[in-house]
Amino acid sequence: MHRPWALGWMVIGVLAAPAYAQVTEIYKCVDGTGRSLYTSDKRDTAGKKCDLVSREINVVPAQQIPVQRPSASSSRAGFPRESASDRASAKERQREILEKELTTEQQLLGKAQQDLAEQESVRSGDERNYARVLERLQPYKDSLEVHQKNVEALRRELSNLNR
Repeated sequence: MHRPWALGWMVIGVLAAPAYAQVTEIYKCVDGTGRSLYTSDKRDTAGKKCDLVSREINVVPAQQIPVQRPSASSSRAGFPRESASDRASAKERQREILEKELTTEQQLLGKAQQDLAEQESVRSGDERNYARVLERLQPYKDSLEVHQKNVEALRRELSNLNR
């Protein structure tokens, strides 16, 4: 259902609240050697053929409006309580999910390590320049790094769950 008055109230709310806007522009530049570079820094575009790829405008409220919290006695009245067994079973379900995710992520990490090792052993004839080798290997290194960070984060979550 379309409610035109709702849009009006949102506009009034945005205009009434002090805010600042941040504009982020992403450029794709091609240097003299034909290599592409993506940057949001206007200074990096000097002397290169650059095209504007993306422009985002982020509006951020300047200050937070304080929220009135209900008193402790009124918030407890009628609020459902969680039993100790419910809490324990929820924690156990969370632990099981995290352990499954950790196992999956460790398998993906092993696969990423194997893929990187295979690619490091391959050397094609057109890669006389070592920079080309590094460029070809970079996606494999990035994938490996993502999986390592995920494993670390999941282990951290599991250790926090044990506290």
